[in-house]
Order: sequence, then C-alpha cells, then structure tokens
Amino acid sequence: MPSIPSLTAPVPDALQATVTVPSTSGDDALPRWPSQVLLADGREAAISHAGMVYRLRLTALGKLILTK
Repeated sequence: MPSIPSLTAPVPDALQATVTVPSTSGDDALPRWPSQVLLADGREAAISHAGMVYRLRLTALGKLILTK
C-alpha cells in the first residue's frame, strides 16, 4: 500500500484544481473532491484520521465504502 502523506504536505496541483469551496451555506459549502482524485484512478485509498487508517474502496457496482 502506498505511504500516506503527512498533514503538512503541500496539496498536489491535481487536487487543488478539483477542490470546490463555494461561499454559500449548507451541504454545497463543503469541500468537494472527485473520487478519482482520492482513489488516484485506482479502486482503493488509505485515509489517515486521528491516528487511525481508514480504507475508501470502490465496489464493483460503483459505490464507495469507508471502513476502519
């Protein structure tokens, strides 16, 4: 599995170009990343949060599953 960058690592150009942070309130104000960016065009990614590692997986039916 690839290493996970530190939280202080610079945001890659590919991610900066795809992040959308609208100035409105509600769900539309949340940052958005295309799943292809998070999965790096693969089927699985590791996400580090509060000292834990979670897996984001793309299923055969095109759904996303986040597990510990």
